Amino acid sequence: MSFSSKDLSRRMKKVEGATLKHARRFVFRRWSNFKEVRRHIALWVLMVGLLIGASGLQLFWYQQSYRTMAAASDGTYAEGVVGPVETLNPIFARSSAEESLSRLVFSRLLTYDASGKLNFDLAEKMTLSEDQRTYIVTIRPDARWHDGLYVRAKDVVFTVNTLKDPATRASITGWGDIRVAQVDERTVSFTLPVVYAAFPHALSSLPILPEHKLRDVAPSALRENAFSASPTGSGPFTFRFLQTLDQNKARKIVYLARNDSYYKGAPKLERLQLHAYESSEEIIRALAISEVNAATDMALADISRVNQERYTVTRTPVNNGVYALFNTTRGVLADIQVRRALQVGTNTAELRTQIGEGTPALWLPFIPGQVAGNVPTEPVFDPARAGQILDEAGWVLQEGVRVKDGQRLNLSVVTTKNSDLEKALGILQDQWRDLGLTVTTNIVDPSDPTQNVSVSILQPRNYDVLVNQLSIGGDPDVYAYWHSSQASRGFNFSNYSNSIADDALLSARSVIAADLRDAKYVTFAQQWMADAPALGLYQVTSQYARGKSVATSGQPQIWVTASDRYSDVLYWTVGERIVYRTP
Repeated sequence: MSFSSKDLSRRMKKVEGATLKHARRFVFRRWSNFKEVRRHIALWVLMVGLLIGASGLQLFWYQQSYRTMAAASDGTYAEGVVGPVETLNPIFARSSAEESLSRLVFSRLLTYDASGKLNFDLAEKMTLSEDQRTYIVTIRPDARWHDGLYVRAKDVVFTVNTLKDPATRASITGWGDIRVAQVDERTVSFTLPVVYAAFPHALSSLPILPEHKLRDVAPSALRENAFSASPTGSGPFTFRFLQTLDQNKARKIVYLARNDSYYKGAPKLERLQLHAYESSEEIIRALAISEVNAATDMALADISRVNQERYTVTRTPVNNGVYALFNTTRGVLADIQVRRALQVGTNTAELRTQIGEGTPALWLPFIPGQVAGNVPTEPVFDPARAGQILDEAGWVLQEGVRVKDGQRLNLSVVTTKNSDLEKALGILQDQWRDLGLTVTTNIVDPSDPTQNVSVSILQPRNYDVLVNQLSIGGDPDVYAYWHSSQASRGFNFSNYSNSIADDALLSARSVIAADLRDAKYVTFAQQWMADAPALGLYQVTSQYARGKSVATSGQPQIWVTASDRYSDVLYWTVGERIVYRTP
């Protein structure tokens, strides 16, 4: 086909002319008409906009009706704890960091649940023989080690025999007289030399080791074995690796991963990190810079330093108690009248308030509520009565100081390095000076090898009063602290001796029936209060801070030990996500 540029140019001019003609006719000449109807157009556009906005808002509200925020799975939880981390083998655990790792990686036969009661863990059944000396424990069939092998009775037997061997040098003691035997592949028996009612509680502190990993390792070499640096357990989390950040300050991070084959179900957290610090001071700093999203092992004085807008801080009582332990065989405290004067002349309620608002009371040799019956009530603070008792004992008040036969009523009070204990010591010092006593204090550091606290202070009972924390546990059996056989070299730091108390403590251990045990412990507590070998100051609490993105069960809990915070760790989460509601 031929192409003519002139023809094309002519056609384009005709199109241009027609366009201008139509523009003049239908646009420019009718512009005045547009001005007249612009209000109608604006209203129409506004109505269309409102209709679109209403539709969008309706859609948003509808979505909100079937969508909600829920805790996200697969998060990473990082917790600050006090170290050091010297070993990952649970039978050598001593620090809070090592105990925490032990609870997360290794299982026990029994464990404490969120209500503070003993419950089954690796065990699925436990029976007691007719003579009440043999416990038969059956292990659940689905428990596996992290390498895939099943947990069996031989692992329990191996663990107990390892603890019984003195060459092991384990931190877990008390298994020497217990005979353990494998009944079958999943059943193990524990035979005690005598009836011991509190034995099931001992099973909650027995981390089970894998026999197939350690059977060829000599007990004396177990601590230095590679297992202590890369353990295999059967708990809810598996060990990944250990990172050392500062050799001088023992700053380490233990990285754990979710155990998808855990017999109670896989945890919601995908990763868990334990950051070990040298002190609570470093933990407070780690929270401030978001190095961790949760922390424990903080003193009561540290709570005010945590940013409450970023972290939720809780205090949960644990079954430990702080006591002023009176040396009943030394100096002025050998006189029961002086001890009774201190018992009624010390304002423990005021001390608890100064230590921290809401600190639980403790006046018994065990935790209140552990024993039912007619247990003694808390002594009533009566400074006038205390002064009268001291007057009757010959300690006369002269110019504000108690004097007898030319000697002052002087007390040497010792405590260990701890901000809460040191504060309690200062409060006692002020109150006892108000009674006319002369008080000298000494703060020692058990972690300092140059002080040798055990040899120079504890074993020789080189004090009048020891302000100390005692671990009571889940059972009211406090034989180790108050029976006369444990005086001088044991944990009876008061050197307390009373035949009635001894008989009650000994017989309570050998009675299984709860009501009969309670009656024995009531007798002991009444005698203990009358003899006043110690003064209960307060029940210890565990301070725990968690970020706003960290979700735990949210239910009230009872912790026997601080590591019982992990009793519901399977359900912990970090972060949130949008989910659809079920119709």
